[in-house]
Amino acid sequence: MMLASVKKASFHKRHRCHHHNTDRTPMDPSHRRRHHRTWCCSFAVPPSSPDNISSFSKPRHRKSELNSKPTPFSLPTSPQSTKSGSRIVGRIDPRRILSPGRVSPIDSDPVIQEQDVAVGVPDPSPEPELRRSRSLRAPVSGEGAPLPEREGLDVRMNLRGKNGGCMVLELNSGVLCANSEVFAGLIEDYKKGVSSSSGSTKMCRIEVPEVDNLGVFRETIELMFENDDDVTKRLLNIGVFRSIDVLEVSAGIMFTKGVLSCLQYLEAVPWTEEEEEKLRSLFTRFKFDDATTRDILGRLYLHDSTDLSSQPNVARQLVWSITTCVDANARNELKSLVKGLLCKSSVYEKNQVDLSKEDMYSVCHSCLDSLIGLFEEASNTISPERTKKDNNKPLIERISTQVDNINWLLEIMLDGQMAEDFVDIWADQHQLLKMHDNTSPMIRYELSRVSAILFVAMATRKLQCRLEARAGLLQAWFRPMLLDFGWLQRCRKGLDIKVLQEAMGQTLLTLPLNQQYMLFMEWFRHFSSHGTQCPNLSKAFQIWWRRSFLRGSETYAIESR
Repeated sequence: MMLASVKKASFHKRHRCHHHNTDRTPMDPSHRRRHHRTWCCSFAVPPSSPDNISSFSKPRHRKSELNSKPTPFSLPTSPQSTKSGSRIVGRIDPRRILSPGRVSPIDSDPVIQEQDVAVGVPDPSPEPELRRSRSLRAPVSGEGAPLPEREGLDVRMNLRGKNGGCMVLELNSGVLCANSEVFAGLIEDYKKGVSSSSGSTKMCRIEVPEVDNLGVFRETIELMFENDDDVTKRLLNIGVFRSIDVLEVSAGIMFTKGVLSCLQYLEAVPWTEEEEEKLRSLFTRFKFDDATTRDILGRLYLHDSTDLSSQPNVARQLVWSITTCVDANARNELKSLVKGLLCKSSVYEKNQVDLSKEDMYSVCHSCLDSLIGLFEEASNTISPERTKKDNNKPLIERISTQVDNINWLLEIMLDGQMAEDFVDIWADQHQLLKMHDNTSPMIRYELSRVSAILFVAMATRKLQCRLEARAGLLQAWFRPMLLDFGWLQRCRKGLDIKVLQEAMGQTLLTLPLNQQYMLFMEWFRHFSSHGTQCPNLSKAFQIWWRRSFLRGSETYAIESR
């Protein structure tokens, strides 16, 4: 009885040590199975070999075991990839898939010892993905029959992702050595370290840490087992973005066939802007052979700049073509396009397409000459033989087209801060001013559209010019503006009438008071006769009145000096 009690106490003692933190009875067999399964899956890293499970009974000693292995080798990490997920290929043998802590009963091959050629793997994350074992078959033999399942699979490659995921590939060393200089060097170093007296077969183990994208690295390795036609099909299936990732991995492991296949595919297909920037970044970090990248670099960079330097200015050609364009819809579309390319806020680099001031004014003078000829035709002061050109279109349409061209050029010059000289040029158009009085109001108001652009630019501080230039512009074109204002209201063509009225008054107030007096009095007489057909400058007139007569004594005192 006493002996039975001792045995029973000993049993409970052993049971409490093995099943701590549980409230179930010790003899519950289902509890034992569940408890054992939880113990098997609790390790973050599964056994390095399917036949060696006991090595993980004490995981805290893993670090000391790694330190006793051969000298570590370095391996380039995989590229960065912003796309998640990977495509599972049917070449994987499902019988080689292992779960942590278990050995597949299908595998009845003899025990294979492993030899590490790359160690120092960083600690996995607290909750990594389960390791998956993959077997890539070796190439077929000369008679066309496939090799046995395990024959030639003498390399086990452990891929460890930066985010804690991991993947195992069983590969053929001959294929790796034939395709990758990096793996060939690692395998050669491993073979030198293997003892010649060992009678058992050893498996070379390669550790690849810090992999950004396990799927991309795996796809790159699989390309080594494909022929050239199949490689091209694989790249077509994965697309340009992922092919750039494969190209980066191939370059890192010196996989020549993969690099050439990716470059040939990328050169033959169009790119999106995102793919172009990704490829441009890759070429700044990797140096490829010039012969294989010449065509791709020709799409990314302008190498032969000497040929362009001998050609006329590209921007001038574009601007000149637009001002002479016949189709109205095409002209409007091209104006918007070129203006966006040449403006200072453009996102494009303009090292080769900068439009100089001389080029702009050369095109402006050409448009002004054409406008003068059209007004000569409108005022019957031109000979009939000179009116044959473009007489298939109405005169009003041709005049409006030239005015649109001048205003479009003005907008570009205002954005480039080189429109000051145009104020003097427009103020000196005495021939146009003379013909303005003898031309129909439905035609002559087009000239006031040019003046309106200048007034608005001055009032909004986009155009700064000398006092003489402002005074000359107002003295020349203020009165025509008063006459054409009714037509400007009816045919606005994108012009904001309220903004124009405010701009005219603000521009007048930038002149000396004695010059303002003559122009404001002319406006007052015209406004009293035409009413709403005349711009309303009442607000600016009040400011002028206050400045001129509110402190009359001070004004006379200053003038007497």
